[in-house]
Amino acid sequence: MANLRAIRLRIRGVKNIAKITRAMEMIAASKMRRAQDRGLAGRPYREKITEVIAALSAVSGGEAGHPLLVNRPVKKIMVVHITPDRGLSGGLVGNINRATLAFIQEKKGTPVNFIVVGKKGLDVMRRTQREIAAEFVGMGDKPTLQETLPISRIVIDDFKSGAVDEVWVAYSQFVSTMVQKPVLEKLLPVEPAEIEPQHNVEYIYEPDAASVLGSLLPAYVEMKIFQLLLESIASEQSARMVAMRNATQNANELTEELTLEYNKARQESITGDLLDIVGGVAALA
Repeated sequence: MANLRAIRLRIRGVKNIAKITRAMEMIAASKMRRAQDRGLAGRPYREKITEVIAALSAVSGGEAGHPLLVNRPVKKIMVVHITPDRGLSGGLVGNINRATLAFIQEKKGTPVNFIVVGKKGLDVMRRTQREIAAEFVGMGDKPTLQETLPISRIVIDDFKSGAVDEVWVAYSQFVSTMVQKPVLEKLLPVEPAEIEPQHNVEYIYEPDAASVLGSLLPAYVEMKIFQLLLESIASEQSARMVAMRNATQNANELTEELTLEYNKARQESITGDLLDIVGGVAALA
């Protein structure tokens, strides 16, 4: 016969877990809305600045116009690896870590070092003994552009000095509340997009196109790293909300199963007691 006390304690424990996961779901939902707004608000600016850089690059002479546009033989790669500081976000952390490790395998033979943003990614890189150039943890849920500038400065300085020949960013792209996609996106050298004929506008640059490009490209790198970090945060909060919702549903289902088991065990205990009473009466008779 099942232990009624043990089942009662287990039901109580599962109900407490459901309360916690429900509260975490509500917190994540609140943070998710703000993170989505911040992450999506920067996309139009990112698209427009990419278009302007494409026009500037064409006017100023392409790779000769700025060192951040120079393509050279790839002898070393840098990856800016962006992950959450906390877990409880479903498969999001595992997906981005696996995507980055798969990328390293594809580049087998080429040394790779990392700028790690987020504790979960840092743990994996240390465990797999990867070369870490810099680490940034505790950025919080609402980082500012100023807080991400040290990352951009390391990226730009190492690329300009020739310490690395390519820079990639690994992050979780926000697609929808239910879908977050691990992405590795090339950051440097900047590859200007091709402008469609209907969007090809002749700009007048002061003092000249090369000077404007020189000041715009570092700002583009800074903005892009900041934007991708915001997208990663939006993905994290969305994944956490969904994970906590699923955990709450599973806890409620388990509570129902345990309650049914408890009722059956209790009924079995009552039936046994009744049979003992009836047997005792029969024996006395």
